[in-house]
Amino acid sequence: MLITLMIILFVVGYLAIALEHNIRINKAASALVLCSVLWTVFIFAAPSVLTNIPDGVSVIDYVNKTLIIEHIGDVAEILFFLMGAMTIVELIDVHGGFSIITDCISVKSKKKLLWLIALITFFMSAVLDNLTTAIVMVMMLRKLIKDQNERWIFASIIIIAANSGGAFSPIGDVTTIMLWVNGNVTTEGLIPNLFLPSFISMAVPVAIISYGLKGNLESSSDSVSHDNSTSLSNYITKTERNIIFFFGVGCLLFVPVFKTLTHLPPFIGVLFGLSLLWIYMEIMYRRKKSMPEDRKATVSVILRRIDMTTILFFFGILMAVAALQSAGILQTFAKSLDNTFNGNVFLIDLIIGFFSSIVDNVPLVAGAMGMYDIASVGNFSTDGQFWLLLAYCAGVGGSMLIIGSAAGVVVMGLEKVSFGWYLKRISWVAAVGYLAGAATFALFNFL
Repeated sequence: MLITLMIILFVVGYLAIALEHNIRINKAASALVLCSVLWTVFIFAAPSVLTNIPDGVSVIDYVNKTLIIEHIGDVAEILFFLMGAMTIVELIDVHGGFSIITDCISVKSKKKLLWLIALITFFMSAVLDNLTTAIVMVMMLRKLIKDQNERWIFASIIIIAANSGGAFSPIGDVTTIMLWVNGNVTTEGLIPNLFLPSFISMAVPVAIISYGLKGNLESSSDSVSHDNSTSLSNYITKTERNIIFFFGVGCLLFVPVFKTLTHLPPFIGVLFGLSLLWIYMEIMYRRKKSMPEDRKATVSVILRRIDMTTILFFFGILMAVAALQSAGILQTFAKSLDNTFNGNVFLIDLIIGFFSSIVDNVPLVAGAMGMYDIASVGNFSTDGQFWLLLAYCAGVGGSMLIIGSAAGVVVMGLEKVSFGWYLKRISWVAAVGYLAGAATFALFNFL
């Protein structure tokens, strides 16, 4: 009875998260309530569910001192990584580092510009998070494109390219980060196996949409600056801006190398990189005697601007999924999927990808990680076919609806792209790209 109640509560909480904009309740609040309620119900269900408690240990102690502590440790690795990466990206953005890329674009042909924007977004999102990449590229669009309808088309490609680019990199997408940190995949497994499928999932939609684009773009007279460093421009030199950009990006790129060399968790590598950048920033600002203190965008200041709402959402939803895992619900669901599809991991992942366009892909991936253990050999081993394809499907599948990814939601908010317009004009194109990339993966791995 209590297990059934947990399932019902999770579905209700999931709906509250998915319908955040309709019910006007922040999804972080819904996730935290869901987490708290599920663990509360589980503590009462534990005596009849848990069968592997060591002798001499009470159920309450086992839940509080073993299960919860272990899950918090796993979740904390992901959260500390995200906080470190988000701080580095925010530092680059505030000091105008991304203008190094955006100021170099001078293409006027619509087709060429569409391909250029798609490629820049694809590779940028492999290093940065999809959300930041989408914001930077949309701000650039406002500077380049005057017509709103044309800007919507280009913005839609940014969504697709950002999600595709994040799928093949261990630091490009939150769901990929989760799999990488947990040891389900490695850098050596992700990039060689997912680069081509991810590229295909981006290139096919761009090719379809560019077919209907003709002529050159008019210059936008109503441009909006994407440089967030306006208040710093009188104090920060171009050289310092460039150093911050390359230093920050270098720190992010160094994380997979650090993990490979030391075998330590990735969050230690990203915090190490942040600490080095922090020291440079302190020395840089110390030399600026004439600069007012309230104008200095130091790391201490930037840390206050980190989106803690997002961090709390991840904590809530990951711990909620952990409660389902502890209760054995995810393992039961995994067995039913295996029985339904005869253990066909390709179909299972493909369906998860379609679901990721409707609901948040973070709990979907967290649920899949809870349903299946990492095996020593086979499809569920580290860098096994299931985990690699899961990284692709969960990341790229979110492009099929504008609400299916963080990049889509932020573009929807910035450009006021309607759900219906995207569904009619872009969803089918994104779906074709998604299936084309999945077919590419299958061709090289399953067939």
